[in-house]
Amino acid sequence: MNNLAYAYPKSRFEPAVLVDLNARPERERLSKSALKGFFKLVAAWKLRDEDARELLGGLSSSTFYEWKKNPDRVLEVDRITRISYLLGIYKALHILYGDKLADEWATLPNKNPIFGGRTPLSQMLAGGLLAMQMVRKLLDARRGGL
Repeated sequence: MNNLAYAYPKSRFEPAVLVDLNARPERERLSKSALKGFFKLVAAWKLRDEDARELLGGLSSSTFYEWKKNPDRVLEVDRITRISYLLGIYKALHILYGDKLADEWATLPNKNPIFGGRTPLSQMLAGGLLAMQMVRKLLDARRGGL
């Protein structure tokens, strides 16, 4: 019996292929550019090194500076995921706002109830990966007109 009722409708758009971050070759492919993007974000947002290290999941100073000097390495799934959320936040901010506000937004107090007057950066530092996901979803919703 044919299950056509459960098939995707014909479209010129293909669903995005999910990247398997558990596969080492995928992490090898993505890690260097992810770190380079992360360090550009850190510079654009004018983050303190200790905050940047915490956004990466708590990195020692020596490891952080080694990664900054030589980003050619293979990251763990958690770190690539964190960087992915942060770069998505960066991109969404630059779509929603001018460059100046986009780069300052994470460090400005925010009246949105999810931040409670805190800065988005302090929320992400305190809440880690889940807070980054929440900020990303908020900005993606704003981009979508919600």
